[in-house]
Amino acid sequence: MSRIGKIPVSVPKDVKVKVDAINAHVEGPKGKLDLAIPHGIKVEVKDDKLNVIRLSDNKQNRANHGTIRARLVRMIQGVSKGHKKDLEIQGIGFRAQLQGKKVLFNLGLSHPVEFEVPEDVKISVPTQTSISVEGADIVRVGQIAARLKALKPVEPYKGKGIRYVGQFVRRKQGKSVSK
Repeated sequence: MSRIGKIPVSVPKDVKVKVDAINAHVEGPKGKLDLAIPHGIKVEVKDDKLNVIRLSDNKQNRANHGTIRARLVRMIQGVSKGHKKDLEIQGIGFRAQLQGKKVLFNLGLSHPVEFEVPEDVKISVPTQTSISVEGADIVRVGQIAARLKALKPVEPYKGKGIRYVGQFVRRKQGKSVSK
């Protein structure tokens, strides 16, 4: 039995969960999320708790058991509190600014880079060198943060680029001059 999968998931008062045979619908103050439940896994709702049950012991069902429970926990957290990823920009002259539904980046290129903000996430720019990505779906928040990081990956010699707050970047030594 999966150690993670057998733990019941508690549902807060402000979150509504509806489960049918193939889908789980979670709705809360921050939004709505849906999860497709794979064949061989069953989700039951009892007294503000969700129980994830696997119907057989084959390898795929054992793998899905803990995964579905973890995804349900993240969905409930997302619609009640939300998920957030913070990024920082390092480099002289590198900056970001929010213009309507676009984020405009100056990243040392010959042109400014525009990034269209998707409808399901919220991007804020508290300072010119920091960016916050917020939303209900943790997968979507992570995807958008990764796309922002990919605009200017951190280079190992000077550490310039876009990174997560607190991310360690291994620095390389530059060329050494021999005399």
